[in-house]
Amino acid sequence: MGPSVLFPLLHGLSSPLRTVTPTWGRWLLRQLHPPSCTRTPCTPSFPGLNSQHIRGMCVESTLSHIKELSLPEQRLLNKLYEGLISGQRACLAESITLVETQHPRKKELAQVLLQRVLAHRKEQEKQNRGKPLAFRVGLSGPPGAGKSTFIEVVGKMLTGQGHKVSVLAVDPSSCTTGGSLMGDKTRMTELSRDMSAFIRPSPTSGTLGGVTRTTNEAIVLCEGGGYDIVLVETVGVGQSEFAVADMVDMFVLLIPPAGGDELQGIKRGIIEKADLVVVTKADGDLLVPARRIQAEYTSALKLLRKKSKSWNPKVVHVSSQTGEGVAELWGKMEAFRSATLSSGDFQDRRRAQHKVWMWSLIQENVLRHFQEHPAVRGELPQLEDRVTRGAISPGLAADLLLKAFTSSSSSSSSQ
Repeated sequence: MGPSVLFPLLHGLSSPLRTVTPTWGRWLLRQLHPPSCTRTPCTPSFPGLNSQHIRGMCVESTLSHIKELSLPEQRLLNKLYEGLISGQRACLAESITLVETQHPRKKELAQVLLQRVLAHRKEQEKQNRGKPLAFRVGLSGPPGAGKSTFIEVVGKMLTGQGHKVSVLAVDPSSCTTGGSLMGDKTRMTELSRDMSAFIRPSPTSGTLGGVTRTTNEAIVLCEGGGYDIVLVETVGVGQSEFAVADMVDMFVLLIPPAGGDELQGIKRGIIEKADLVVVTKADGDLLVPARRIQAEYTSALKLLRKKSKSWNPKVVHVSSQTGEGVAELWGKMEAFRSATLSSGDFQDRRRAQHKVWMWSLIQENVLRHFQEHPAVRGELPQLEDRVTRGAISPGLAADLLLKAFTSSSSSSSSQ
């Protein structure tokens, strides 16, 4: 669903957002555009959210639709924000829970918290000469590639070097019950006990692409908590795994050495997205197959179109059991970061990802609003029945539902 399809649907979304700017919202506006009068306005206190934090932000569009915060809500947000930026893992975990909620009011509170964290991070990057402080790495691979073991070995090495590492491990959910095993945290036993590491398993909840809707928000919160390395592990490999590549700085593909015809088993599209291919379990009897697979992938990558002018994708082999090749692997990841930062590709990729992130959220919110619209809910059972009986095509049913939605929205706005 692209912009041309979404614009008619967005017309119906305008009316619910037309609410009065809250008292504290008007106070924010006065911080940006202070009146000539020097009298201090009588407004609720909101510590931590001053003019320095919000300078340059479009407050009118980002915060004006949110209802006035109650005192308990203000205290909650202040506690989470102050605890988060001071490095308290409990506050980080509670903040991620807040952004993962489906409760309408809590989702609004989550957006207020995210704006404060984004402003804090922007100020930090300004002090760092505009360069991002955190390095986001996406990790994907087929089941059995050893992703969790690999992350634990790399994570322990990085915390030993003084880094703070956060791991967002996405687990597949049951389509029936909605539950997930959350096995990654149980497998990363050593890293989960490391005070310089934070592991957050999250169910996919049916989200296409193996990453949750709120993974981007969780990344922002982890960076606000002072974690300079953010690892995002996804469910598996497929065309839908493009989602993780659109939210990280570097995309790493992990493959096992003895999985049959590897070049046929992994789709070309996901290989084109990879900045680094890692052949895992390169030890013992699997060392020779691992080197063979490494050579095959090195040759194959030469035939693919480069996606960056400053970096040629590399293929390496490592052993999580013996630790061989892990330090060299991190060296290549640091070389990627340095090369892309110097060329500007790093910053360009982040800017492009912000746009992708925005449209992904728009698609989800528009779809939910469409499904909950009275006109659509009234027509849906009958049209679904006709589609299942073969009386009409799914395409015609979709057109009729869209027509019912747009007609109802147009008539409501004209009134």
